[in-house]
Amino acid sequence: MQFIRHFLLALQYFTRIPMSEAIARWVGFNPTMQQASLAHFPGVGCLIGALAGLTFYGATILLPETAATPWVAACLSTIVSVMVTGAFHEDGLADMSDGLGGMVTRERALEIMKDSRIGSYGAVALILALVTKLGLLTALGQIDVVLAAWSLFAAHVFSRMMSLLMTVFLRNVGDDSTTKTKPLANQTPLRTFGIACLWLLLADSLFISQHSPSVLICASCCSAIAWFFMFRLLSRRLDGFTGDALGATQQICELAFYLGLLLGVGR
Repeated sequence: MQFIRHFLLALQYFTRIPMSEAIARWVGFNPTMQQASLAHFPGVGCLIGALAGLTFYGATILLPETAATPWVAACLSTIVSVMVTGAFHEDGLADMSDGLGGMVTRERALEIMKDSRIGSYGAVALILALVTKLGLLTALGQIDVVLAAWSLFAAHVFSRMMSLLMTVFLRNVGDDSTTKTKPLANQTPLRTFGIACLWLLLADSLFISQHSPSVLICASCCSAIAWFFMFRLLSRRLDGFTGDALGATQQICELAFYLGLLLGVGR
């Protein structure tokens, strides 16, 4: 029951999925539970990825078979994922791009990232990320609709695992009074990370049951390279992570996962 409580608490924090007052009371809340719920971050990705994947597959089945159908399906699946999360991670990508886009000091970068207004760096990064995602999903859909649908499921889980991994190696440098990661631990305990690995193992097993393991390995390696790039960037510029940085990591690793799938299929 505690496992379910922590999972539902993670859903409340990372998604816009409505919950009744009775369920919210049953789940409860305290800082310790909030920290424990971080282990279910990839589990939240399972749900979001499943919704996005089903949307992609359903759109391609229901819509007329044309050259533009995979592109429309990619748009609809992206809309679903953004609506479910409230653009939580896209907002982080835009804020981090504004903060680290210019050559400013660490203190100034953190100050810019707190500003709710979007700047030129954030706007460009957000547009490029969305366009790239639509293009990659469209290409996957043109190759294999089922593969594209499963890729959404796997990418949402793996990218959130990469975001969680960042908290294992870096410290939280956000302002305690305003940071999005305020309720979370400054650094993730290994036990929490271990539970998250179980979610990732479940997602990988389901993906491998439908597609070649070599394709998943290629996608995972590509996403891991993107994670390392983000790790170096955050280490050098911020000497730690913020909530916006974790959101940006999820977005970048998700895009890299789709790119790796395409490279794997090509091989």
